[in-house]
Amino acid sequence: MVSTGAGGILLLWEMEALSWRSAQEAVRLVRSGDRVFIHGSAATPLTLLAALLDRHGELQDVELVSISSLGPVGFERPEVQTSFFLNALFVSANMRTAVDGPRGDYVPVFLSEVPRLFDQAILPLDVALVHVSPPDAHGYCSLGVSVDVARSAVRNARTVIAQVNPRMPRSHGDGQVHISRFSACVQVEDPLPEVDYGSEITERERAIGRSIADLVEDGSTLQMGIGAIPDAVLKSLHGHKDLGIHTEMCSNGIIDLLERGVVNNRFKKKHQGKVVTSFAVGTRRLYDLVDDNPYFAFLDARYVNDTKVIRENPKVVAINSAIEIDLTGQVCADSIGTYQYSGVGGQMDFIRGAALSKGGRPIIAMCSTTSQGHSKIVPFLRTGAGVVTTRAHVHYVVTEHGAVDLFGKNLQQRARALIELAAPEHRAMLDKAAFERFGPNWK
Repeated sequence: MVSTGAGGILLLWEMEALSWRSAQEAVRLVRSGDRVFIHGSAATPLTLLAALLDRHGELQDVELVSISSLGPVGFERPEVQTSFFLNALFVSANMRTAVDGPRGDYVPVFLSEVPRLFDQAILPLDVALVHVSPPDAHGYCSLGVSVDVARSAVRNARTVIAQVNPRMPRSHGDGQVHISRFSACVQVEDPLPEVDYGSEITERERAIGRSIADLVEDGSTLQMGIGAIPDAVLKSLHGHKDLGIHTEMCSNGIIDLLERGVVNNRFKKKHQGKVVTSFAVGTRRLYDLVDDNPYFAFLDARYVNDTKVIRENPKVVAINSAIEIDLTGQVCADSIGTYQYSGVGGQMDFIRGAALSKGGRPIIAMCSTTSQGHSKIVPFLRTGAGVVTTRAHVHYVVTEHGAVDLFGKNLQQRARALIELAAPEHRAMLDKAAFERFGPNWK
């Protein structure tokens, strides 16, 4: 730690006198038996993480806690698993092998409640590894493109180790951390991981995007989940007016809408005139846009995903995806049977928040079939599948074959509506399953 001047401000000469360490030296602060938070998404501290995992021969029973991450994290390496256990709060592609193996597991939790796990010492943190911007003249770094749950981790961890990177954007909002909070700092100049969901859009996803765009009224407030479908929706909104953004994640898809003036946040009740998010995942174009830009507010996920906050905005349209949905409307969005594929995340936070918003529209969107041609609308969820969004919470469901609103419909009405959204080659199978379930009343 370092001393600070009056008012907690770190003087310039004090910053210059800081003892910077190598990554290998910094991670020596981690001890056997520690629980270590790993900063997530595009802020994954890959240099620090690699140095930590390289200590596998000397550490034992170190628990790693994280939400989604990007880049080559190395959790799947067999030699690492003798010393480290991955306890994931959300599962991204680079974690699945580890989480579904013998040295990993998953905590089902709403993104809005992850900060509580740290604040209330339900998951007390010994160490936090974070990725930040360089300090400003007053000694404040920024958590950059991932404030979400990292703010709470920094507040609660006994020891905080920072990977300091001039390529990390300085975001406005809740992500300012004084450099005196860090027990060790490591200088890096690594490019941030980049993802361009817009480059992956298929014709089916474009059709879904057009259908959802028809449900979006001018003056709506948007929340977009992760993936190609949300970006396909954003590409279909160029003819709209006065849209706002209040979302847990923003991607490249919002850039053109901002430049065209389609998104101006004019009618939002919370943070009017600003894009509100808790993290950003995109390309360098997005990272440069948010850098030192007061138009963006990167806020704690406990606030951004709070249904009380979400519902205060008008006409909230929440767009989230599913792995499969059964004929009654139960949504599995985090697993393929017992195989943990992703996580609960913020889907339920925003599905419920949108439903409570005046004029809001919660939407579950997915292609009707998998890449192998299997129906994603099914008679019953797979054995072991997790229900992320209950059938009581589901309103709109959209596939490339159209959109339906299940709110207020009974089980048979839901089944009929969902069968119409299924791929034509699977409708007979679903109709037969519905008949077997509902008996002679099914017509």
